[in-house]
Amino acid sequence: MAYPLENNFRKPVEILSSAIALAAAGALWLHPKLFLATPLTGGVTTAGLVALAIGRAWTACRLIRFQRNLRRLCAYAISAHEVPWSDREVFLGCGFRWTAVHTQRLYQARLPENRHLVTPSALYERARELERAWPENWIARVTRRQAWWNPIAPLPRVGGDPVLHGVEPEERDIWFDLAERVGHVAVLGTTRVGKTRLCELLVAQDIRRGDVVIVFDPKGDVDLLLRMYAEACRCGRAREFTFFHLGYPDKSARYSPIGTFSRITEVATRIAGNLPDEGQSAAFRDFVWRFVNVMARAMTALGLRPTYELVYQHAVNIDGLALKYLEFWLDRDHPGWRDALPAETKDIAERAKKTGRTLYTVQVLALMQENHWHEPVADGLASVLNNDRTYFEKLVSSLYPLLEKLTSGKMGQLLSPDYDDPNDPRPVFDWNRVIDRGGIVYVGLDALSDFEVASVVGNAMFADLTSTAGRIYKYGHGYGQGMRPSARKVSIHADEFNELVGDEFIPLVNKAGGAGFQVTAYTQTSADLEAKVGSRAKAEQIFGNFNTLVMLRVKYLATAKILTDQLPTVQVKSLTPASSATDAVKRGEGTAFTSQTHDRMTVADAPMLQPADLMGLPKGQAFALIEGGQLVKIRLPLLNDHDGATPSGLDGVVADMREKYGRYIPSAEESAEQHTELGTGGQMHAKPNGRLVNDHEARIRRWGDVAIEIPIASARLTADGRGGGF
Repeated sequence: MAYPLENNFRKPVEILSSAIALAAAGALWLHPKLFLATPLTGGVTTAGLVALAIGRAWTACRLIRFQRNLRRLCAYAISAHEVPWSDREVFLGCGFRWTAVHTQRLYQARLPENRHLVTPSALYERARELERAWPENWIARVTRRQAWWNPIAPLPRVGGDPVLHGVEPEERDIWFDLAERVGHVAVLGTTRVGKTRLCELLVAQDIRRGDVVIVFDPKGDVDLLLRMYAEACRCGRAREFTFFHLGYPDKSARYSPIGTFSRITEVATRIAGNLPDEGQSAAFRDFVWRFVNVMARAMTALGLRPTYELVYQHAVNIDGLALKYLEFWLDRDHPGWRDALPAETKDIAERAKKTGRTLYTVQVLALMQENHWHEPVADGLASVLNNDRTYFEKLVSSLYPLLEKLTSGKMGQLLSPDYDDPNDPRPVFDWNRVIDRGGIVYVGLDALSDFEVASVVGNAMFADLTSTAGRIYKYGHGYGQGMRPSARKVSIHADEFNELVGDEFIPLVNKAGGAGFQVTAYTQTSADLEAKVGSRAKAEQIFGNFNTLVMLRVKYLATAKILTDQLPTVQVKSLTPASSATDAVKRGEGTAFTSQTHDRMTVADAPMLQPADLMGLPKGQAFALIEGGQLVKIRLPLLNDHDGATPSGLDGVVADMREKYGRYIPSAEESAEQHTELGTGGQMHAKPNGRLVNDHEARIRRWGDVAIEIPIASARLTADGRGGGF
């Protein structure tokens, strides 16, 4: 029966009626003569009473389960090889679709009269006080025991409000259409609430689908690195794995952020784009852009591949590059020009002294001027050489510190690779090569050590990816190779992307979907993004290109409103008790007064979610807007092992990353608790992965049995604390 107002917060009175019906059935079955019942009548009545008892008990159990889930839920942990995946959908976790019914339940759960259902009991609090007072007492060990028979077991240390997920006891696996990925995904959440664990889940699925996977990790999460490599091994793609890390140049693959481009102007944009552009700095940045662009055009004309080291070398002393190019151009277009060089006159000597250039350089410039010989690159170099050297160096002085950082020590060899060095075994990669061979790339930017270099390299990589996307969009895959291989999806995961984002990121999310690029960006707040790009309008422009939004716990109202402002209002019902008494109208009727008591139901408009709800989410839980604004509530699974795999030759790197970028290491007891408590629950139960898409089950089993090459210490949730939860 459908009631006007659902009430799951009442006492389970059905238990009493179930017990009475069961007792009556037993009495009738054992002593039918006492009730003067024939065997047929007694049997039918007994069966009816048993059915009534079962039905009422079932209703009571559902009510008790609902109320119990308001405080705790079952754990949700799966092994890596059990991660569900599909060629048509993306798996997010376990949860339910949030509707007006759940808003109603959440409203009722927060009423004062229902407070006892959503807060720990007095016995629970007493048990915690006992554990704090006598932590080694045998009673404390019993009360801490995670078992089905222990109603006062400690709740997991995930914080937040468990009611947000407990309002729906019937969960299912949450999927959304893979076609939505090219509309990009934004993941927001404050630190240590599960963003990187969600990244692991999505990366695992992308690798299994055969996508090109590129992960930007500014902070250096070793578990994310191990997850990528383990999944690559499981899928037979270990040879496609590439490790790039600014903090470990000796072990890293090499990459030139300005070595590949579609237009020569991109070189100057990627370098000058990292200089200040506010106020008077904008004019200096424009001058630097023109200066670098002239150098880049000259280098490419001479057959040189631009690198940071070459740009820095020629920026400090432009004369060498300029003369080499001018001689090349004059030999090509004006043979015999050396015979026409003007003599070393007093005027030429004064010009050389004034500008700080050599006599020969000034002679070449004078020859070009006298004969009115013009060529775009030559004219640009001439305009640089005609300036006073000291004055010119002041104009481009802001360029030198940036290039100094990018070319110092081993960083220079990493970002300015020598392609012809046979003694350097480190591979060199570019995005064209990665996409053509279906690569898997881990990009560690070591932002904790040098934020500025990490930002510059990250921005340059995004600009390079945008250029690559434009080339694929226009010409397709395999351009210049005489073939058209099948198109691959390019899955880009940018953790802490507010540290990487720049003007280059906007066209990547705005237009790269047509080239098969699907971006998943992870950040903490909208304010971080606004501060980075320097404009609220630009920040909103970037967020406007993410069609799917996943929001974990956030700490700022403006960030929470990014999701809540997209939700409709719903109607919430409430009951108001009312009572009245009235004196008798007529005397002598034997009635002194009349009274009445009733409940009045009122309906009011309310938002489907409040920003405070997003600010009170437990760790590992999120709300998501998927497939055109459908709101779902999800719990993220904990992938509790890495299959013991580490990339070949990187054992020392992994150990050092654990030490340098170490995160919270739980105690042995906490690790065991996390293994059984994850979510908002404490029962010793691991939710299975659910049924996979049938045509993929055999494939996952086969990959799950793959032999791992180099074993290391297990990354399971054990006493060593590795892989420790959210």
